[in-house]
Amino acid sequence: MEKETEVKIIYGKNSVIESLTSGAELDILYVQKGISLGKIIPLAKQKGIVIKEVSDEKLTAMTGTQKHGGTAAYLAAASYSTVEEILAVSKEKGKPPFIIIADEIEDPHNLGAIIRTAEAAGADGVIIPKRRSATLNATVYKTSAGAAAWMKVARVANLVDTIKQLKKENIWVFGMEADGTPYDKADLTGGVALVIGSEGFGLGRLVRENCDMILSLPMNGKINSLNASVSAGILMYEVVKHR
Repeated sequence: MEKETEVKIIYGKNSVIESLTSGAELDILYVQKGISLGKIIPLAKQKGIVIKEVSDEKLTAMTGTQKHGGTAAYLAAASYSTVEEILAVSKEKGKPPFIIIADEIEDPHNLGAIIRTAEAAGADGVIIPKRRSATLNATVYKTSAGAAAWMKVARVANLVDTIKQLKKENIWVFGMEADGTPYDKADLTGGVALVIGSEGFGLGRLVRENCDMILSLPMNGKINSLNASVSAGILMYEVVKHR
């Protein structure tokens, strides 16, 4: 049976509380500004769920009713993993880790394409930040051609801390920017984490500072940049070649 990719929205205090306590995978929790929701927000924070404050009008538009109870949530189209679960994949394979980090990729089509290529290239997992990033919503799932159901995707609170964690596992972290070292000069034979910067701003300053090396792709035409998912795909298969 084909996995359901339709975004499912739940709303109302009781429905949201039941979802939070049942362990359902919530993508984002929306709460109305200025109203009390009891234990909903503490429960969401405990589970590390992203919370966004919105207006009454926004919730009405999202749910299609004024009787939304001041809260709504989207269910994730696929389940999130942990960084530890991603690292376990390489151990099971008996190979050095191969991880993709998406640094604030906000376009769900780009994130979906990155996940699809990562799965095809044999990467162990993809890491995304909880803030300022596309999530595992229906668009990402569809664009990934279902790869999001197979690829482990971890959602972390702090990318810099995660990069430092990966370095302790003897993983070299390579960022991608136009002013970096030509990609064919890098040694990509060991444990590798590729960091793909956001569509408009590239790598965040602290993320870049914590990369072991910055790589670049040759730009021989009049255009000086590539789509984030295209750049990611080229680098992923460069890693495949080295491995």
